[in-house]
Amino acid sequence: MNSQYPFEVASVWEKCLHVIKANVPEQSFKTWFEPIIPAHLHGKTLTIQVPSQFFYEWLEENYVHVLRRALDYAIGREGQLEYSIIVDTGGDRQPPIKVQVPTHSPDMMEAKRKAAEPHLPPPPKSTDASELEMYLNPSYSFDNYIEGDCNRLARSAAMAVAQRPGVTSFNPLLIYGGVGLGKTHLVQAVGNHIKVHAHGKSVLYVSSEKFTNQFINAIKNNTLQGFTDFYMKIDVLILDDVQFLSGKEKTQDTFFHIFNHLHQSGRQIIMTSDRRPSELQGLQDRLLSRFKWGLTADLQQPDLETRIAIIQRKLQMEGINIDEKVIEYVAHSVNTNVRELEGVIVSLMAQASLVRRDIDLELAKSVSKNIVTSEERTVNIDTIQEIVADYFELTVADLKSKSRKKELVYPRQVAMYFAKELTPLALKSIGYHFGGRDHSTVIHAIQMVNDLMQEDDSVKDTIQRIRSNFGG
Repeated sequence: MNSQYPFEVASVWEKCLHVIKANVPEQSFKTWFEPIIPAHLHGKTLTIQVPSQFFYEWLEENYVHVLRRALDYAIGREGQLEYSIIVDTGGDRQPPIKVQVPTHSPDMMEAKRKAAEPHLPPPPKSTDASELEMYLNPSYSFDNYIEGDCNRLARSAAMAVAQRPGVTSFNPLLIYGGVGLGKTHLVQAVGNHIKVHAHGKSVLYVSSEKFTNQFINAIKNNTLQGFTDFYMKIDVLILDDVQFLSGKEKTQDTFFHIFNHLHQSGRQIIMTSDRRPSELQGLQDRLLSRFKWGLTADLQQPDLETRIAIIQRKLQMEGINIDEKVIEYVAHSVNTNVRELEGVIVSLMAQASLVRRDIDLELAKSVSKNIVTSEERTVNIDTIQEIVADYFELTVADLKSKSRKKELVYPRQVAMYFAKELTPLALKSIGYHFGGRDHSTVIHAIQMVNDLMQEDDSVKDTIQRIRSNFGG
């Protein structure tokens, strides 16, 4: 902890951070909590300094329950929180101008926390209340679910089910797709729609992992009959990540009977999975056959137009306007999944707030470079262009230029070759990063490099030496 802070307030804030670290992802902690400065402690009121109004609002909307838990640990139940917001960074001689936000009492923070939490209906008497978490997140709706070619079938089927649960032929409805493509958003949108428009129908959203834990506890507490009876009374059952039932024979047996009862009673069953039913391992054949009774719809990686629409919607919701070139850059640079795309947008807003600057192309490149990486993919398009340009003693601008000089065409083709090999970018997006060239140019470049490697050992050697710079 920085020595400029008073010892007492530093100690209290250190305790708060201990709790916060245990309750938020590492990247979120770095983005939203590391920049906070503990200002002072007056009695049981802790004042923290945040860099902007946006920063304060984001904390209030997303982390109020974590802050309450941290205060309980560091100060006690009577602990209160106050924000000091910098609204003007000041000049060389003038100190920053700050605005004090009124203190949150524990009751106010608890009310905020409960308001932000999904609605939790009372559990059946025979089920342990602490173990039953049936909820819908009200932020998931059809209105903020962007439709595109990648999800049109799944969204249309989900809307049909939401309007007529248990009546359509889409029962069960199984939606599958990779991580971060919007499965949970879509099925919870169905649940939220039904809760609003089909009064009296009970809707239960539960993960397969939670379902399994409830089942185990029911056996342990000798309440299995009550557990089963409760699930058989649900009008709309939404089971997320059904693949996690794999290998759990007894849990599958119970779910099989619940499934049969609900289906025969005309109740709606909705499930998600990370793969199609035919690829699910460790599930009973009788369950898999029932999964195919209704409709199976997949979610694919969002196409460029859908990614642009997602970015625009997210910015619109936050009341932020940025240049179309920046939106286009982000859309071309992040094509893995919706979750990663939204993560880049949030980080962009956070960084812009921290350094008090507009969101421009330079900032977008910096944020994308830091976030759009993983253990499996540590090389991005910017890195490839820099390494290839350096190898051929050119500039990145040369690779992106419209010039057709021989000394530029070959290095450009090599860079495109590596972009295809080392990144998940579509051909159209690769072309975008090389001066807006079309996908046919990229295909030609890749083919040319492959042909040259077959014909000329020196080219093969060049490719291998450049590849070594990527750790390959």
